[in-house]
Amino acid sequence: MKLWQKENTPVSGKIERFTVGRDRELDLHLAPFDVLGSMAHARMLARIGLLSEAEELQLRSALRDIYQQVEAGQFAIEEGVEDVHSQVELQLTRQLGETGKKIHSGRSRNDQVLVDLKLFCRHRIGEVVAATEKLFRLLVQLSETHKNVLLPGYTHLQVAMPSSFGLWFGAYAESLADDLLLLQAAYKIADQNPLGSGAGYGSSFPLDRTFTTQLLGFESLHYNVVYAQMSRGKTEQYACTAIAAVGGTLSRLAMDVCLYNSQNFGFLTLPDALTTGSSIMPHKKNPDVAELLRAKTNRLKALPNEFALLLSNLPSGYHRDLQLTKEIVMPAFTEILDCLDVAHFMLENVTVKEHILDDPRYAYLFSVERVNELVLSGVPFREAYRQVGKEIAEGTYQPKREVHHTHEGSIGNLSNDHITAKMETVLAGFRFERAETALGELLEG
Repeated sequence: MKLWQKENTPVSGKIERFTVGRDRELDLHLAPFDVLGSMAHARMLARIGLLSEAEELQLRSALRDIYQQVEAGQFAIEEGVEDVHSQVELQLTRQLGETGKKIHSGRSRNDQVLVDLKLFCRHRIGEVVAATEKLFRLLVQLSETHKNVLLPGYTHLQVAMPSSFGLWFGAYAESLADDLLLLQAAYKIADQNPLGSGAGYGSSFPLDRTFTTQLLGFESLHYNVVYAQMSRGKTEQYACTAIAAVGGTLSRLAMDVCLYNSQNFGFLTLPDALTTGSSIMPHKKNPDVAELLRAKTNRLKALPNEFALLLSNLPSGYHRDLQLTKEIVMPAFTEILDCLDVAHFMLENVTVKEHILDDPRYAYLFSVERVNELVLSGVPFREAYRQVGKEIAEGTYQPKREVHHTHEGSIGNLSNDHITAKMETVLAGFRFERAETALGELLEG
């Protein structure tokens, strides 16, 4: 069954396989959202007189049954049925006859898939935000727990100045807080209702688009019907750009873990259960979890470029190219959620080494502390710098292995409370409860 097919217009099987692609597989992810969108659309059709109250009640009951099938894992797109939209309409028509055929009045598959993708992205972004917040909380906790454990800081991969595990864990926490700003932007773009835009040029029916916006818990609607269609691809692109940002933070963290776990660094240790061995070297404990986390998140960083190429040179209006966005965005959500979960599991099991800076190789880490000590005694900075450089060259430099950093965000003043407040402010901007409440009320009828 194809919603667009007329009688006596057979389609080549080869062309059908090529054009349908992975839609039947991927559309299962859209099934609950297609049902919700249809519920809202049916209620709106009754409101403007295109459905009777009895017909709307029948559709609502049948759609609720389909939704329960989806939730129970019993919903399937039958062989020969093109997509989730066709399957839902087929089931409604089988059950309700002529009433089921009325559900498509005033909408196109274009705005149907648009609203499905908006709801899907909005929901999945919520899951990514929750997983990111969970990792953030762990990083802040680890930062506080290990705030007094010093660590070498590097520039150009050369020993530079003293750092700490408090700073290291806290840095990645604050990075995630900034990443959520991009997720929030992606959420706000997804949180706009395209339903009623039809094929991109509206409808002669007196559709109440504000009503479906309220029913589906959208913050607002896409007003211009042409732009509503142009948001296809843009919604998924922004979601993947935000996913790539989170991936960038995780990939850098994973690289640090790979370095710090190696024998030449030895700053932290992964437990045996999180490492693998070698087929010929019995001493090996490989950080495969961190290496694969690095690889998977580095691959996610390519998502914005993939979208930039896919969407290049598309004029206004709908184009079948946009079907392929599902093949990018759906696996991306699954991948980033898996990576966030694994990163959390890895970090909650890591062991931090103490007294690292007692090693003589890190003596020069404290050279700046020595310079600052002289400056505080009244020596001009440039003279103090030359004096310490001379001490190092002549072998008379004797570091005081003490650190006295008190400004905001330094070793002695991590400002984790301010970083947490930053995160709380970002989280408050999502307003997930509005969407959850609206969809709950829609399902309850």
